Amino acid sequence: MADLKYYDVIQKPVITENSMSVMDEKKYTFIVHPEATKAQVKDAVEKMFAGTKVAAVNTMNYDGKPKRRGVHFGRTPKFKKAIVKLTADSKEIEIFQGM
Repeated sequence: MADLKYYDVIQKPVITENSMSVMDEKKYTFIVHPEATKAQVKDAVEKMFAGTKVAAVNTMNYDGKPKRRGVHFGRTPKFKKAIVKLTADSKEIEIFQGM
């Protein structure tokens, strides 16, 4: 396993209709490093966003989808997604505000 720093764990937020609808329940979705563990994701969220306390982390591994361009076949890159649930008294994450 790679030695990941907290700023390497979270790659980008996921902005979809489904991820925006669960924000009312204080659940936030991120694309994370494929080798990151749930504990590393929890530490990264609490360090990157001041005032947040993580209650639970759910992770999902996605394989790349098969794609074709003419006679050439390939796959899109695989990735890992994490859904982070914050505690009730936790501060909300600002990057998702106003969307």
